Amino acid sequence: MSILRIPNQRAVIDRRTLSEAIAEIVAADDGPVRPRVLAVLRETLARGREEVSRRLAAKPTNGHDCAEAQAFLIDQLVRVIHDHVVRDVYPTANRSTGERLALMAVGGYGRGEMAPHSDVDIAFLTPGKQTAWCEQVIEAILYFLWDLGLTVGHSSRSLDDMVRLAKADLTIRTAMLEGRYVWGDLPLYEEASKRFFAEVVPGTERQFVVEKLAERDARHKRLGDSRYVVEPNVKEGKGGLRDLHTLYWIGKYIHKVRTPAELVDVGLLTRHEYRAFRRAENFFWAVRCHLHTITGREEDRLTFDLQREVARRMNFADRPGKSAVERFMQFFFLQAKRVGNLTAMFLAQLDEQFTAKTPRGILAGFRARARKLKGYTVFGGKLRAPSDDWFTADPVRLIEIFAIAETEGLGIHAETMRMATRDVKLIDARVRRDPRANAFFLDVLTGRNDPETVLRWMNEAEVLGRFIPDFGRVNAQMQFDMYHHYTVDEHTIRAIGLLSRIERGELREDHPLACDMIHKVVSRRVTYVAVLLHDIAKGRGGDHSVLGAEVADRLCPRFGLSEDETELASWLVRHHLLMSATAFKRDLADPKTITDFVGQIQGLDRLRQLMLLTVVDIRAVGPGTWNSWKRQLIGDLYQLAQEQLRLGHKQFGRRERVEAKKAAVGALVEDGAELAASVGPLLGDAYWIAEPEDIIALNLRQFHAAQEADDTLSIHCEYYPARGATLVTVISPDHAGLFYRIAGGIHLAGGNIIDARIHTARNGKAVDNFLVQDPLGRPFMEEDQLARLTRSIADALANRVELVPQLAKRPSPRIRSEAFSVRPRVLFDNKASNRFTVVEVNARDRPALLNRLARALFEAQLVVHSAHIATYGERAADTFYVTDLFGHKVDRADRLRTVEEKLLAAANAVEQPADGANAGVVEIAI
Repeated sequence: MSILRIPNQRAVIDRRTLSEAIAEIVAADDGPVRPRVLAVLRETLARGREEVSRRLAAKPTNGHDCAEAQAFLIDQLVRVIHDHVVRDVYPTANRSTGERLALMAVGGYGRGEMAPHSDVDIAFLTPGKQTAWCEQVIEAILYFLWDLGLTVGHSSRSLDDMVRLAKADLTIRTAMLEGRYVWGDLPLYEEASKRFFAEVVPGTERQFVVEKLAERDARHKRLGDSRYVVEPNVKEGKGGLRDLHTLYWIGKYIHKVRTPAELVDVGLLTRHEYRAFRRAENFFWAVRCHLHTITGREEDRLTFDLQREVARRMNFADRPGKSAVERFMQFFFLQAKRVGNLTAMFLAQLDEQFTAKTPRGILAGFRARARKLKGYTVFGGKLRAPSDDWFTADPVRLIEIFAIAETEGLGIHAETMRMATRDVKLIDARVRRDPRANAFFLDVLTGRNDPETVLRWMNEAEVLGRFIPDFGRVNAQMQFDMYHHYTVDEHTIRAIGLLSRIERGELREDHPLACDMIHKVVSRRVTYVAVLLHDIAKGRGGDHSVLGAEVADRLCPRFGLSEDETELASWLVRHHLLMSATAFKRDLADPKTITDFVGQIQGLDRLRQLMLLTVVDIRAVGPGTWNSWKRQLIGDLYQLAQEQLRLGHKQFGRRERVEAKKAAVGALVEDGAELAASVGPLLGDAYWIAEPEDIIALNLRQFHAAQEADDTLSIHCEYYPARGATLVTVISPDHAGLFYRIAGGIHLAGGNIIDARIHTARNGKAVDNFLVQDPLGRPFMEEDQLARLTRSIADALANRVELVPQLAKRPSPRIRSEAFSVRPRVLFDNKASNRFTVVEVNARDRPALLNRLARALFEAQLVVHSAHIATYGERAADTFYVTDLFGHKVDRADRLRTVEEKLLAAANAVEQPADGANAGVVEIAI
């Protein structure tokens, strides 16, 4: 850090004035000195922080100035404290040669960069074993720093200890690498620095690089292993400040550079890359300083609740189709992406430098030979452009090189990637229209080896966004919600990678149906193009499905797709949410659900294509989004739709389906046929169609056992692996309010209901099946958990607990959702079912939401026949199939308004939007 770069230093801290004030306190000799000195130091620190904060507010994007001013403030405080301790607290007239002490800043403090509440890392160096005086001085300095409320990381070592420990410990070696003289004995510091680079570094360069990169990879894995996680860590996350620091550490260790600028001189970065390094570093420091200032503590995680405030402070504003926080986060991810590019270039160049060194030993005379491939040089498994003007001579080569890399399974040399990034502006309208360029791109997109990796290379080189400007618009674009884990471009590229793995059969265990269907589609090109384009119109202020279909209509002919392929790709983009919305929010046992769905599909190939797109779209949202429950529902919808498309209604009607289900139950378990004959007639056709055979077998046994024992109430809970959930079955005399009471009991036991089917037998008994998970999406499996569920439901049904006050006391496990406002919304649909009114309620997800909504329906004198619960991060979409007390649909406008008012009141009782009742509606999209 150069203090010359800090304007008006004395406004931050005036060391001379502070020293004089302390000297006056000491000279006054009118009572205890330390408390008064500490008070002056505290006041100085507070004023300094206030000034640094004021400067950050005045220049909210200038992170370097803030970080350097903060380090300067700490430097001056440490110097004043040292001088006071040495002069006034432990004065000594004639110090021995052993009574020497150097104060060295290490870590981030050593670089001269600190956020307002960063740790203060100090190394105290002594020439040999510590003397009593040195120990006293170090202890006194530390106590002053601690009493100021600073978090201090410290070490006290002799020169010999420093060398010995640095050789053995990577963390100590890294800290010493960034050591900076702060105060004390300068010759002692210089000797330590000289010994470090003379005795510790030589011969360990390769080891340091390997260990540092392993440390980086472990850090990335711990924090999500992606630059695009929705709540990134500015300091430690992938593509963040620590990655930039790692480049500097490696450069300093290998080439002894003193500043990041010298990485250009030693050939590890170009001047353009260094400028990108500084811009990213400056931005991340600004974000980090804002985080510390807002929270008043060391906070490096950009959580949802802080993203809005940081965006506001950094002057990001709303734009049509994109909020200020989304624009801010898009810029954040663009910087993280640039850091990733810099890292790749830096490490490739470093590898080149290591490789260029003369090999030793028995293999010294043997070298691999380069070969030619379509004009390129191939060496070490990497493609290299033969000349600096290679892309200038024919810009189509900017697409061709990636096609060759994918087809041949090769990498691309770092220098050639640099050239591609430099020459990307050569991709203009003429190149975009060029049939060769589009054929090459389609070869990459539909490649048989690893299209995901190669598309990511294209994206990082900015070739992809330049060749497809519509894709460039969603580059690094995030959605401000808890559902989507990645930016739009990263989500899309991951989805293409998943599709490729499904085609190669690598994910057969997770997606057996998709692995079979992908080889039966008429055009695999359409499948890949639809995945590429399904989210391409996000952030434009309209329905991204409709707008995306228009983009597909324009782009597909350019890619070389036929008229039929273009029509299919456009249809898939327009309807890419249809299958998931139907599977998760509609009753698949209702014949009209399948009829309406098939009416929109109108063909087996469309069904297969849509199923493949739906699967990779959901799974690419983020870890844990795809689960066995969703797989089952998507599979069920696919099979039912395929059945109807192949056979039609008449060939496979309701009676045939019921008889087939009864036969399947009879074959499934030993007493299945007997139970189906004795208990089965009590359950109507709707029950037999709705439930899978294994659940029917469990229900029949439970129903029979309850009859035999004359049990009024029967509750059975067991782990149900087919859906990754716990199956809860309640058999009880049917009565009004039964559903909401069961839901309340499940909520009180800590369960979330993900699906519910409500049936009434001909003898008046309710047979209600619930699929339940814990708040983290895991099933209840342990005996005590299942017992707690059973007990809680029984207590709720017997009125042994007051549901409303007990549920109100339960804390929400989704604290992060407080950052979002989701205006509750109620939708009615009397066309989705021939028998029922379908009511969909969208609201912020909370554990007690379903109970409150079910109670509202009960109070509105409606009967719930089935419930389907879908969650999208912080948003819930709960769908109920209802009738009035006489079994009729609800179609009177005044009655619907009353039901709507009750449901909205119930949803608002759970959530009061931060911006009032008119908080914006959030689009639910996968």
